[in-house]
Amino acid sequence: MIAVIDYGMGNLRSVQKGLEHVGANAVITDDPNVLREANAIVLPGQGAFGAAMNRLDEAGMTQAVKDEIASGKPFLGICIGIQLLFESSEEAPGVAGLGILPGTVTKFRPERLAEGQKVPHMGWNELSLKQSIPHFSDVKNGDYVYFVHSYYPDPSDTSVIAATTDYGVEFASAVAYENVVATQFHPEKSQRVGLSILRAFAELVA
Repeated sequence: MIAVIDYGMGNLRSVQKGLEHVGANAVITDDPNVLREANAIVLPGQGAFGAAMNRLDEAGMTQAVKDEIASGKPFLGICIGIQLLFESSEEAPGVAGLGILPGTVTKFRPERLAEGQKVPHMGWNELSLKQSIPHFSDVKNGDYVYFVHSYYPDPSDTSVIAATTDYGVEFASAVAYENVVATQFHPEKSQRVGLSILRAFAELVA
């Protein structure tokens, strides 16, 4: 069973449907006990860093997520789910993230963008693969995936970067470290490429 964390924000049902489409048993939950019983965890999302962390805290999920990651349980973060893995974000000064990975979350600077590029970064963009990981077994260098975000992760340890994408700056669009994998893009909205990532994750869990 894969637990999809419900913190009152984001496209939970579409993530659940994407996992079910590839044959996984996915349950949406805000119960720390279900998290502990699950075989894997998905932290999906849309929304703001500070509000997301507050919701996790209110649900008693923050420590549960940290504990289950520390136990070695497979974890997949999506969109805000990748950002919450880091220590802090420019979007919410003073709010601590999960701190699983060292680094912060940075806002796109309009002055660095090319003509016609706007914030938020919305739509299809390509991946430049930096690591060979099981989740990306069917992903090719240059494949396009779907993004909706104004902030991006800036890892202190560049060895965790699994893929980058260029949007005025080359940013980390996916990270991988031990049992943790997370994407700034939305696999559930990324058609063939995204479904291949969800399928690989489900097979890894199985």
